Amino acid sequence: MLANLARLLPHKNDYTDVPRTWRQDVLAGITVGVVALPLALAFGISSGVGAAAGLITAVVAGLVAAVFGGSHVQVSGPTGAMAVVLAPIVAEHGLGSIALVTVLAGLLVLAAGITGLGRAVTFIPWPVIEGFTLGIAAIIFLQQVPAALAQQAPSGERTLLAAFTVVRNADWGEAAKTLAVVGVVAVLMIVLPRVHSGIPASLTAVIVATVLIVALDIPVATIGELPSHLPAPVLPHVDVNTLRTMFSAALAIAALAAIESLLSARVAATMSPTGPYDPNRELVGQGLASVASGAFGGMPATGAIARTAVNVRSGAATRLSAIVHSLVLLAVVYLATGPVSAIPLSALAGVLMVTSFRMISATTIRKIVRSTRSDALIFVLTAVITVCFDLIEAVEIGILVAAFFALRSVARRSSVVREELPGPRRPGDDQIALLRLDGAMFFGAAERISNAITDAEHPHVSVVIIRMSQLGMLDATGAHTLAEITTELESRGITVIIKGVRPEHMDLLANVGVFESLRHENHLLDSLDDAVAHARTHVARQPH
Repeated sequence: MLANLARLLPHKNDYTDVPRTWRQDVLAGITVGVVALPLALAFGISSGVGAAAGLITAVVAGLVAAVFGGSHVQVSGPTGAMAVVLAPIVAEHGLGSIALVTVLAGLLVLAAGITGLGRAVTFIPWPVIEGFTLGIAAIIFLQQVPAALAQQAPSGERTLLAAFTVVRNADWGEAAKTLAVVGVVAVLMIVLPRVHSGIPASLTAVIVATVLIVALDIPVATIGELPSHLPAPVLPHVDVNTLRTMFSAALAIAALAAIESLLSARVAATMSPTGPYDPNRELVGQGLASVASGAFGGMPATGAIARTAVNVRSGAATRLSAIVHSLVLLAVVYLATGPVSAIPLSALAGVLMVTSFRMISATTIRKIVRSTRSDALIFVLTAVITVCFDLIEAVEIGILVAAFFALRSVARRSSVVREELPGPRRPGDDQIALLRLDGAMFFGAAERISNAITDAEHPHVSVVIIRMSQLGMLDATGAHTLAEITTELESRGITVIIKGVRPEHMDLLANVGVFESLRHENHLLDSLDDAVAHARTHVARQPH
């Protein structure tokens, strides 16, 4: 137990390579810090918590997750998916609820890591993940429509409906200014990387847009005043009624934080040569990061796929790069909040609109749509539910639909085959039914077994041999079904012989009473020849 807990804590091996790689780690950290600044501000505003909270989250949560997390190159902070979940919580419960829900969600993620639930993300199907990502990208884009059109988002409406309302009621004369800012940012973000890959496109685009707005004295909404220092940590006030009210919201945030962080860490592990990640330690790190963020007035944090990818591509080899990223943003808090406060909200809207398009991979969508009809349906259904209803519901429904199709596929591959008895035929062999169970034993196989025993060509069966050596999967439902079939056949005077039970199925069959339902313990055999010979002795004793 203690050894497992020790694995979840930081250790000196995390920094073994730092003396060799510190230069590239520092450079990667500076690069990703520059990229993260506009995103942290934008996601903070988009969530309704505010730019300051986004910046604080990137600093505090980014640092804590870098030290305690399970990935060497993961970069954490506020993300678009989290902003999407937080926006309705802020609208319903107010800004004061965010500190409590952030700390509570962090504790839930921490508990998930300690109890070893980190591997659960591997059970989320690929179409669900990609459908979720597409839905998140669409929501991020739609959330920027009010800022892009110089309007406030209608309160209490879902993102899609709110964007439609804003477009329908837009003052296009006023919106022309903010749309021009969005256009400038979008063009620069698309063009600059083609000029030189080392240019931080999003930050450069925001700076250019801000300078133009200030120089031309164009009246548009800006970020406004930001804190010039980190606030003192304060744990939120807790009472039983508030906890009861906020628990479901915290659970949704925790589920999202765990899923997004583990997916990001998994992607980073495939991109980086730094080796695998520890999913349970990653959850511990993300849980502690959200607790710390909530204490400092931030928002829930997760691993950020886009920033992690920038970190890896910039040459990061150890967690020092993510630490440097947080220190760069901390320097902004103490040294540059004045210039940052002048950034137009429409410039950040432009950054997020371009970011949302970059989250979508046309190649991936084509692969899924061309794979199977069931996977295409799961993908589309998850994306639509994400946009129109709820993120966590989208993942849950996507997994349930995927599980249904998976079970149907397995059930189709399972079969009940009636075989001929081996060797030359003997008198009475037509009274023996030799059945082979293939694939998986589901409740749906019961009717097939019954039909195979009493088909039109074999109306007088007195002995049934059930071959189980080819049965790959057996669960409690399948075993119980087999027990019921055996009991029913024996009650009709039909002897049941079970042949070739695999060792891994033995305890389950015994526990649900399959062996008890047999007429005699000698009716459980390992050899097909022995089973057939025994069946023939029963037939020979039948009155003719």
